[in-house]
Amino acid sequence: MHSILNGNACEHPSERDVHMGPAGALAEWHKRTNAEVERIEEHCLELFDRDYKYSIIHNTNGEVCGHYPRKIVFLEYESSDSNKESFESTVQISKLQDLVNRSKMARCRGRFVCPVILYNGKHVCRSSTLAGWGELYGRTGYNYIFSGGSDDTFGDAEEVLEDDCAVGNNDSQLFDKVRGSDIKLLKYLSVRYICDLMVEKKKVKFGLNVTSSEKVDKAHRYADFTLLSVPYPGCEFFREYKDRDYTAEGLVFNWNQDYVDAPLTIPDFFTRNLNINWSEYRSWDLVQQTQNYLKLLLHIINSDDENGLLVHCISGWDRTPLFVSLLRLSLWADRAVHASLEPSEILYLTIAYDWFLFGLVLFLFHLNIYRENMTILFFCLFFFISRCTFVPDRQVRLEAVRELFLAAYSSTVGLKSSSPSPSGAISGLLEQFARGVGLRGTNAII
Repeated sequence: MHSILNGNACEHPSERDVHMGPAGALAEWHKRTNAEVERIEEHCLELFDRDYKYSIIHNTNGEVCGHYPRKIVFLEYESSDSNKESFESTVQISKLQDLVNRSKMARCRGRFVCPVILYNGKHVCRSSTLAGWGELYGRTGYNYIFSGGSDDTFGDAEEVLEDDCAVGNNDSQLFDKVRGSDIKLLKYLSVRYICDLMVEKKKVKFGLNVTSSEKVDKAHRYADFTLLSVPYPGCEFFREYKDRDYTAEGLVFNWNQDYVDAPLTIPDFFTRNLNINWSEYRSWDLVQQTQNYLKLLLHIINSDDENGLLVHCISGWDRTPLFVSLLRLSLWADRAVHASLEPSEILYLTIAYDWFLFGLVLFLFHLNIYRENMTILFFCLFFFISRCTFVPDRQVRLEAVRELFLAAYSSTVGLKSSSPSPSGAISGLLEQFARGVGLRGTNAII
């Protein structure tokens, strides 16, 4: 694979830019960054194009979501070069874009339900959790002011869901509108199953409910969906993983913390055939918990021939890409998705698309979150990948991905005892992560 990146493109404005002044330095940095992001996006499109007919949801200036890709890929169907134009999609991209625009305010930080994997005609989607009243009112007020006093984000009133109790209640009516649009998008994508990774029912800060969740929607708007509460610790917990010299065995989350109030809730028909004692989930270490949750997600998407899956945590940029990435790699190892991609290519795609492009702006400007995200990425792609299979062919394919990742990570972020990377493109991509926030250092993980 040819190298598409250099090592300096996403550095923050530095001393060499001081003579330009703060504004000039920042503008120059944005210019360099945008050029490299465009290269990454175009290479991702090339990789998707190998096996799929796809359309693009345009997000050029972040007008749909400020930290989603500028070109959001909607996979329509699996294809080869010979039949790429021989089928018609069952989804109209203009209709999908309209539903996205209408529903984007329903979820935290505008991170709407976005399809990212196509498996046997079913969509695996990602998002953040539902927006709480504080964020919702803040963003609707902003849109109202800057649209000249009119807000048609949600269309006609008769198109949205309403409860009898909502009549005369502005709060309930607003939630009906935005969550009604979110539900329409989910149904248009044929998503039936929603897996919520939050360890809390609602995110609370300073005594206020900042975000909500489908599982605690008081009006039961999501009653048509199968809701699974699968609590999984967030980025703060992975600091302990890092502090333990990246040892995940024996690392158990403290479920007795005050804010942890979301129990594990899985319908019986998903637990019968997995041979897992789910009642013991509070005693599982990080490895066991991740293994069992991945088994569950794979079981869900294999048990229904028609309906898709949504996976989300709170903001959708740490736990969510962890499981989206593991699903993509696991299905690829089974030759069920991205069938034509080599190990280096699927590794590049999952790092670039699932992690980098779905959080670029956030990661570059929020140093602490960025570093914890890198720790989760390391756990996902290095530590966990040989541990999730004993099928020979599958294991060989995943081990190849793991070795490529280790070599690239070693040569960029800085692990002890590294070998030359066989893929300059992956090293270059990780270099953007590392240099962007000064992360490159002298970690001794192995």
